[in-house]
Amino acid sequence: MNWDWEKLSEQKRRQGSPLPDPGRFGEDLGKKLSTFKPRLPGGPKIAVLVVLLLWAASGIYIVEPDEAGVVQRFGAYVLITGPGPHYHLPFPIETVKTPKVSQVRRVEIGFRSVYGRSGESLQNRSVPEESLMLTGDENIVDVQFSVQYQIANAVDYLFRIDHPEETVKSAAEAAMREVMGDAQIDSVLTSGKLKVQNDTKVLLQTMLERYGSGIDILAVQLQDVHPPKEVVEAFKDVASAREDKSRFINEADAYFNDILPKARGRAAAILNEATAYREQTIRRAKGGADRFSALRTEYDKARDVTRERLYIEGMESLLSTPELEKIILSDEAARQAVPYLPLGQLPPAAAPGDGAGRTEAPKADPAKAAKGGRP
Repeated sequence: MNWDWEKLSEQKRRQGSPLPDPGRFGEDLGKKLSTFKPRLPGGPKIAVLVVLLLWAASGIYIVEPDEAGVVQRFGAYVLITGPGPHYHLPFPIETVKTPKVSQVRRVEIGFRSVYGRSGESLQNRSVPEESLMLTGDENIVDVQFSVQYQIANAVDYLFRIDHPEETVKSAAEAAMREVMGDAQIDSVLTSGKLKVQNDTKVLLQTMLERYGSGIDILAVQLQDVHPPKEVVEAFKDVASAREDKSRFINEADAYFNDILPKARGRAAAILNEATAYREQTIRRAKGGADRFSALRTEYDKARDVTRERLYIEGMESLLSTPELEKIILSDEAARQAVPYLPLGQLPPAAAPGDGAGRTEAPKADPAKAAKGGRP
């Protein structure tokens, strides 16, 4: 340093300019500062006042609509504030925490979602140490599920438990293992998933209330339930067989529900037709009997006239029927002609061993055998 100073002195001397004295330079700087300080109005008092104002203003805080303001005084809970601007005593006297009480939080158990650069979920990474569970019938099942929850009590959430997310995760895994331990694997893989979700939700909520966590469980959702990879194919075959069974039962029920009303309707129609036929036959027979009784009364009063009228009505009915084949012979022609037998209308001969083994002679048709006179 001495050599440098001497070299610099020699250089300045040659140039003709005096060198500054280091000691004199410090003294000049102190004098300038002493003359500058009195020029500030108030001096250090203003600076202290500004610092105090900034410290007091640090107590202003705003609570968002989805938050709750929890004020602490020397670390102890004092009060809770709602949305809007508020004020608390500056740090370190009071502090405030604003947890989001309306935010729906989600915890994954048995798997972890893997997200891409744009934020979309690409795939789920399995976590076997969390997902493998034992059912009530001693079968191993791989259960992946998620839990959705909200903050119900901000004070309990902040001060009663440490690491709330880890607490919910551990409690949810314990609750699911307990529910699975009481269930059968067939029910878990097929129709019992909804019951498993509801039972786990109730049990998890009970556990967290016992902890005083201030957490409200919104839903427990099963993401994937399947047997271990070693036996998954066999379980798929069983599940397919059960689905086929259910489908066949549904088809049979549908056919039953379709054919039974039709059969009942047909049976009711047949019964109505039979009832109508019965009433018709009874009324017709009763009318015939009444008519015969009336004719009997008239016949007793005038037998010849009644006989003649009945004969005329019978012949009129026979002759006015176009479908009926009629052969009319006079008395003289009937005495000369061979008696007419309707051989083409004879019934077939009885089979051997049938009754008496003989056939009855056909009855003569009175219209075909009419001779033109009275019988």
